[in-house]
Amino acid sequence: MEHDISIRIGGEAGQGIQTIGFALAKTFQKSGLYVFSTQYYLSRVRGGNNYFQIRVSDRPVRAMSDRLDMLIALDRASVEKYMDDLNEGVVLLDAEEFNIPSHDKRLFDVPFQKIATDTGGSKLYTNAVAMGAVLGLLCFELNHLEDVLRDTFSQKGEKIVHSNVLAARAGYEHVQNNYKGKCKYSFGKASRTSMKMLIDGNDAVGLGALAAGVQFLASYPMTPSTGVMDFVAAHADRFNVVVEQAEDEISALNMVLGASFAGARAMTTTSGGGFCLMAEALGLAGMTETPAVIFLGQRPGPSTGLPTMTEQGDLLFALHASHGEFPRCILAPKTPDDAFYLTSKAFDLADKYQVPVFVMSDQYLIDSQFTCERFDTSKIAIHRHLLSDDELGTMGTYKRYTITPDGISPRALPGQSRHLVVADSDEHNEEGHIDQTADNRILMMEKRMRKLKGLTMEMERPEVYGPQEADITLIGWGSSYGPLTEAVELLNKEGQSLNLVHFTHIYPINSEEIRNIITGKGTTICVENNATGQFAKLLKAEADISVDMNLLRYDGMPFTPGYIMRALYEKKVI
Repeated sequence: MEHDISIRIGGEAGQGIQTIGFALAKTFQKSGLYVFSTQYYLSRVRGGNNYFQIRVSDRPVRAMSDRLDMLIALDRASVEKYMDDLNEGVVLLDAEEFNIPSHDKRLFDVPFQKIATDTGGSKLYTNAVAMGAVLGLLCFELNHLEDVLRDTFSQKGEKIVHSNVLAARAGYEHVQNNYKGKCKYSFGKASRTSMKMLIDGNDAVGLGALAAGVQFLASYPMTPSTGVMDFVAAHADRFNVVVEQAEDEISALNMVLGASFAGARAMTTTSGGGFCLMAEALGLAGMTETPAVIFLGQRPGPSTGLPTMTEQGDLLFALHASHGEFPRCILAPKTPDDAFYLTSKAFDLADKYQVPVFVMSDQYLIDSQFTCERFDTSKIAIHRHLLSDDELGTMGTYKRYTITPDGISPRALPGQSRHLVVADSDEHNEEGHIDQTADNRILMMEKRMRKLKGLTMEMERPEVYGPQEADITLIGWGSSYGPLTEAVELLNKEGQSLNLVHFTHIYPINSEEIRNIITGKGTTICVENNATGQFAKLLKAEADISVDMNLLRYDGMPFTPGYIMRALYEKKVI
C-alpha cells in the first residue's frame, strides 16, 4: 500500500516556518522517504500569513498535492484560512495562545510555548516542540529528527542542541500520550539511505555552474534568483570563483561580458525586472559574439508584480530582448537534477557557439525541494572551444570574426599570443574593425545567424510521457513537468487517454522534428503559467504548429495535478 501525506506549516513571517519546514523535510528524506516541499511567502519580513508545505511519500513525488492531511498552525489566521483544505486531517495548534475553542474534532491542542518553556526554559524552542509533535502524530522514529537538529544547531553550542532535542522529545511525547488518532498516517519503519539528496532549483543551478567550471559570477540580488549567487558565493573559495555583487543589473551583465572576453567562464543571475536592464548588454554579447550564461528566474510582472510568486511570463521577452537580430539559446529545466545538467550544458553551448544562453526557471522550481539521486559529475565534460597556443603559433594572421561555414569563428583570448584580438560593438569586418558597408553587413549578419543551424541540432527532442498515442496530448515546458506527469498518471488510471509532450530545450526549435512528434496527435492542449500562451505562440511561429487550446494559470500560484485535472474537466475535453 502506498503512503502519501501532505503537511502544511502556516504562520506569520518571522515565526520560524522555514526552520520547521526544512528540518522536517530533511528528517523524512534522511529516513529514506521521498519528499517534495514548496513555499508560499509574501514580500515582507514580519507579519502576513505564509506557509511551507511538505509532501512525503514512499514513491517519487515531483508536485504538491491538493489534499492536506496535517496543518501546524502557528497563528490564528492559518486556522481560519486553511481549515477548509483539510479533509479528515488534523490541526496542531496552541489553542490557549490563540484563544480558539477546540470543539472541532480536527483540532488538537499542543501547548507549544508552555512545553518549550518547561523543557528548554524559553519560548525559542517552540518550533522544536512542533517538529516533535508532527513526528509523534506519525509515530515516526524521533532519532532522525534529533540528527537533523544536531546538524542544524551544532555551531550554536551543545546547550542549544540539547535544549532543542529535549523540546522535540517533549512535543513527541505529548502527542503520543494525548492524541487518540496517532499513527493514522504512519509510514512504518523507514530505512536510512545516503544515496539521495534533498535539493531546490537554485542550489542545483549553482552546483551545475560549479561543475561546469564557472570562474566569474556578477549579479544584483533579485528574488527569486538570488539563491544561485548565494550558493556559488558560499563555495567560491573552494572552487576559485570570483563573485561580484554589482551595483545594478546593467553592470552585472557587462562585467560578465568583460570576464568572458578575457577568457573566464562567466554567468549572471536575475529575474524579469533585472533582465529589463540587461537588454543593451545582451545586444553587445550578440554583436561581439561573447559567451554568457544568464540564469533568469521568472516571477509575475510587469514592474514589481508579485515578487515572491511564480509565473512563466518572460519566455518571449528573453527570446526577443535587445534590438536587432542575433542567435541565442534558451533552456528551461523541469526538475533540480535537470537544472544541474542543463546549467552545465549552457556553459558548453555558450562557449562553442559564442552566444548568450539562458537557463530559464521560475519561483516554483527555484524554491521547491525535490528528492533527487546524487548528481553524476562524470557526465559533465568541460570543453572551452578555444584556440590552443600551438594553433595560434602556426597562424600567420588571426581574424577574430573569420567567416566560416557554420558561423563559428576560431576564438582566441586577448594576450594569449602575439596576435591582436579585436572586438567592436559596431558592425565590423573579420578582423574586428568597424565596417559599415552593405556587403560586409550581409556577410557578417549571415555568418552570425548560421550558428542557429548548429544550435538547433544540439537541442534535445521533447520527452513524451505516457502512451505514445493518446486522445489528448498535453504540452508543457520547464517547471510544470511534475504536476503534468502526475495529472497524466491519475487521469489514465481513471480510464482517460492522455500523454504529455514536455520541452526543456526551448530555442532554437527543430521544427521538422517537433512537427513529427506533435502533428497528428489527438486534442493538443498547451499548459503554461502565463496569461497569453507564450510557448504555444512560439510553436506556431517557429514550427507552424497550432494547438487546439490553452490551459493557462496566471494568479502567481504553480500548477498542481488537481488544478490541471479540474481545468480539463471544466473545458469538457475529458
